[in-house]
Amino acid sequence: MTTVRKGQAPAKLNRDEFRLVFSRNFFGPAYEAVGKELAAVEEVAWQSYVDSEKSPVTVKAGPGFADPDYDLSVEWKEASDKLKAAEARQKDPATRNRILLINGSARNDGSCPGEISKTWRLVKMCEELLTQEGIDTDVLDLSRLISDYDRHIHPCKGCVSTAMPLCHWPCSCYPNHSLHQNNDWMNEIYEKWVSAHGVILFTPTYWYQSPSVLKLMIDRLVCADGGNPDPSSTHGKEAEEAKALEQDWDYPKHLAGRAYGVVVHGDVAGIESTRRSLSDWLDWMGLIDAGPTALLDRYVGYYESYADSHETLDKDTAFQEEVKNVARSVSAAVAAIRSGKLLQPDRKLTNPRPK
Repeated sequence: MTTVRKGQAPAKLNRDEFRLVFSRNFFGPAYEAVGKELAAVEEVAWQSYVDSEKSPVTVKAGPGFADPDYDLSVEWKEASDKLKAAEARQKDPATRNRILLINGSARNDGSCPGEISKTWRLVKMCEELLTQEGIDTDVLDLSRLISDYDRHIHPCKGCVSTAMPLCHWPCSCYPNHSLHQNNDWMNEIYEKWVSAHGVILFTPTYWYQSPSVLKLMIDRLVCADGGNPDPSSTHGKEAEEAKALEQDWDYPKHLAGRAYGVVVHGDVAGIESTRRSLSDWLDWMGLIDAGPTALLDRYVGYYESYADSHETLDKDTAFQEEVKNVARSVSAAVAAIRSGKLLQPDRKLTNPRPK
């Protein structure tokens, strides 16, 4: 067994440092009137922090888990049960075809940018088209991270790089109440992915890369590709136990078999590499691309004014139609997959390099 390496994490905050950090959440004269009440809440938060009380409310894992007596977070258990129910609905032949449309732009008119994004407009075009064709749609607008109160996609903590079984499906790293790492959006997002028969990613290019709101979601979906659905098998985050389990791990692909499309746009550079990285990621997870017309990258207003970019999009009717063709292609692929006419040609092959 390999050695678990230690020595990077800093020491916990002392009492005065904790008070300073806690108080930053309540800045301004209005909070002075409730200073005593906040002090009482701070004392409770301090004790939770000192005791590393990640999951203050738990439930026994019960039958079907490696250790039925293990205390699971009630929040994780609820999320896991929802994913199992969503998976059952998704596989039910009686359900209507469902496509998830993801807006990967960070811009909306509810915060500093003051204007909707072009990406949002493309999402809405496809939502209208698919609805008219009788397809159920879910819209995931990741720009809400910039405009909603206390909404978060907390960053991936990299458990998978210690050992794959330490990365739980769904992610068990959050919420961590002792560290105030709460209001994480991902459990809702996992359910949307699991419920879908097809997924379309829409994104601009920021500095040759996907926007940070999209990358946060992508990183947190690592548990969908090889993640461990039973935290009791590692007794939470016991690295040694996870390393031992990885020797015979089968890397389950929890989202495999869904169809996908990608729409990437930009104004100067980087659209091709962004589109390739997104499609490579989705291929790795076992999703099925809906054909060449479903993988689109285009410039809108190449080297032109940002201020006029919406008007430029208005005029580019060819691009608008190409985007709609992405939706049409994914819709057709979903129908073909569900009827058994479209199968992954490598589905029965054994991977000599599982990871």
